[in-house]
Amino acid sequence: MEEKAVIKALAALAQASRLRVFRALVVAGRPGLTPGALGNTLGLPPATLSFHLKELAHAGLVSLERSGRHLIYRAEYAHMNGLLAYLTANCCEGEPCAVVASTSCPC
Repeated sequence: MEEKAVIKALAALAQASRLRVFRALVVAGRPGLTPGALGNTLGLPPATLSFHLKELAHAGLVSLERSGRHLIYRAEYAHMNGLLAYLTANCCEGEPCAVVASTSCPC
């Protein structure tokens, strides 16, 4: 992953509402969520939610699919895993870590 993409993704996640939206989509898994379901779950007004979803999509962290009249948003796990891999690439200066945690999602 390129540094520019990492900075864009981290900037998108550095806002409380966007972080909550992204985490909700990660929890939802492959089925994703509609903006209505996200708004109800998180208590965000439609215009605010739309702005945050646009920012997350621009950063490559979420994708959008039209299903009939509905929009379905999903977390982009490959991008998320790439970001985590970038952040942990040089962990412990190449030595085995004391605690090995999974940095990827099998989704």
